[in-house]
Amino acid sequence: MQCEYFGICGSCRLYEEGYQGQLAFKTQTIKEQFLPYFSGKMAIFESKEDHYRSRAEFKVYHDDEGSFYAMNRADKQGVVKITDCSIVHEQIVRIMQPLLREIKKYELGHKLFGIDFLTSSSGEVLASLIYHKALDEQWSVSARLIEKELGIYIIGRSRKQKIVLSQDYVTETLHIKNRNYRYVHIENSFTQPNALVNEKMVSWSLEQLEGIGGDLLELYCGAGNFTIPFAAKFDRVLATEISKASIIAAKRNMELNGVDNIDFIRLSAEEFTLALDGVREFRRLEGLQVSDYSLKTLFVDPPRSGLGEEPCTFAARFDHLLYISCNPETLLRDLEILSQSHEIQTMALFDQFPYTHHLEMGVKLTRKVLS
Repeated sequence: MQCEYFGICGSCRLYEEGYQGQLAFKTQTIKEQFLPYFSGKMAIFESKEDHYRSRAEFKVYHDDEGSFYAMNRADKQGVVKITDCSIVHEQIVRIMQPLLREIKKYELGHKLFGIDFLTSSSGEVLASLIYHKALDEQWSVSARLIEKELGIYIIGRSRKQKIVLSQDYVTETLHIKNRNYRYVHIENSFTQPNALVNEKMVSWSLEQLEGIGGDLLELYCGAGNFTIPFAAKFDRVLATEISKASIIAAKRNMELNGVDNIDFIRLSAEEFTLALDGVREFRRLEGLQVSDYSLKTLFVDPPRSGLGEEPCTFAARFDHLLYISCNPETLLRDLEILSQSHEIQTMALFDQFPYTHHLEMGVKLTRKVLS
């Protein structure tokens, strides 16, 4: 990938030896870090080398020359003005400058400080314009004209205000194991940013669950990215998530894909543990008998903070554990606990964020057999 902002923009840090060079560096680092727990061959899943991000956040910088997209500088000395970005989806690049021109034309740039983009493989683009001021009806009238002229969806945001002109989501299609899955991706909620690597990640995860059966418990389920394909491998799936917006999206995604054996519940991982053990009752579980489930498999995809001590202790109850991690450091910490009760069967690396130090990882563990 060629980018005129390499070394200046703080978004990409590993670029001197190209895509394969940065991947080799990260892979070797991970193998060395995890050697105490796994010495086998790690599956490595590559990304596209450019235009891989389906969502992006840009600052808007204003000076005497006009309004510009901007990113933080690598040296942390302010921002660098940019005209495009080589890592974001082509549909986002296509719309970046036309949108700025329309914003100038309709005089919507006053106190605009950020623009977030979300797109799908079908070409839908949603742009969220973020302001340091309240938005009025005139803003809505002008923004609707921009929507029509550019063929995109626009949302206006300011403090305690969200204006949805048409819709606040795009619909993504993932190709997984010879089947298409459709997902509603809602603005300002978590979605996997690299669709191609996400497909590989879900496909690999499905292979690790082959032949287990019974019921599945998933913690941190988000909008059902993994949950919905997993449902075909189990009798029933119980999936929890603390975000109300994500649970709403997950239920919509279940309907979109014709899946009916998942119960999505808005509970944190800690709350679910209390409910499962009968320590506390939750109104959100009304009508659902958790004890009826035959839960011998646990899937987790936690935030960067990882699981931590108590959830790891809870995970030790399960015969099979599949862990997707977006932070190798917290995964390494959690494996110190999990390895006491489980042994690692296989590991995988997913280059979700090329040209950065970040990698996603997958680990399949099974309970140790006591001799």
